[in-house]
Amino acid sequence: MLPIEEQLSILVHLSMADDFLAHEESDLIHDIGKKSGLSTDQIEMIIDNPKPVPNLKNLPPDEKFNYLYTVIQLMKIDRKVHQKEIQFCERLAMALGYRPGVVAELSAYIYSDPTITTNRDYLRTIADSHLLRK
Repeated sequence: MLPIEEQLSILVHLSMADDFLAHEESDLIHDIGKKSGLSTDQIEMIIDNPKPVPNLKNLPPDEKFNYLYTVIQLMKIDRKVHQKEIQFCERLAMALGYRPGVVAELSAYIYSDPTITTNRDYLRTIADSHLLRK
């Protein structure tokens, strides 16, 4: 599992793809950071200075799916999906070992409101069908 600082950095990079960190995006990043034991100051430092996106191909399938799910949710959280955000998600999906089409397919089932959820096993099946095989 990637360290929380790297996980949050990925989310910051996505949030800033449109050159603007929306309040909803910041809130989600803070919520994830706090649930992982980081202080507000630590989270703000990551937002101000995100780490580069690490190599993600060797993560276990469960972690790959969780990252993909979270970045798609973050992309939609401010209810404004920008082309740069979609492109970032597609690049991240490819870095995780998925075909870029996975983003569009999962987006139909992942909602901007974190309290609305779709069956994650079903979504995982969709995502796994997009995994590039070695």
